[in-house]
Parts: sequence; structure tokens; C-alpha cells
Amino acid sequence: MADKKEWPLWEVFIRSQHGLAHRHVGSLHAPDAEMAILNARDVYTRRNEGVSIWVVRASDISASSPSEKGPMFDPANSKVYRHPTFYEIPEELGHM
Repeated sequence: MADKKEWPLWEVFIRSQHGLAHRHVGSLHAPDAEMAILNARDVYTRRNEGVSIWVVRASDISASSPSEKGPMFDPANSKVYRHPTFYEIPEELGHM
């Protein structure tokens, strides 16, 4: 009996016709990036809603853990210059 090797998992991101950012739409298995893009096109853009497809091998994604939210994001709160209240908007610009 031959060894059954599973194809790698790819995460799929699609940019819609009216958007500027790619959005995660799902995952699929494929032997390589080229086939992952073709399969993603067939599975996730059936109604011509996409203009661009990104695929990323799931094993290449590094992510922070939601349980580490405090240590990861709390330091930003101490940097007041990142808050919009730090800047004064000239009156001639109007409401922003």
C-alpha cells in the first residue's frame, strides 16, 4: 500500500472588485501555490466578485494568541501621540 501524503493547507484571501484590502475567505488543500490559486478561483470566486487572490501556506503563518492580548497591545496605550486627541485639526479642514 502506497503512503498517502496529504497536500498542504492554504489560506485564501480575495480582494473584491469594490475593495482595497484582501479578506480571508477560507482554506483549501493543494500541492503548490499555483494550483491553490486556481482552486481558490474556482471555489471562492464563482460570481466574478474577485479581482485578486492571495494564497498563503497555513504552516507559514505566525500569529499572536488572543490570550496574550494584554502584553501584546497594552504598551500602545502609553503612547499618547498615537491617539487622535494629541493633534489639533485646523478649523479650515472642517469636520473629520
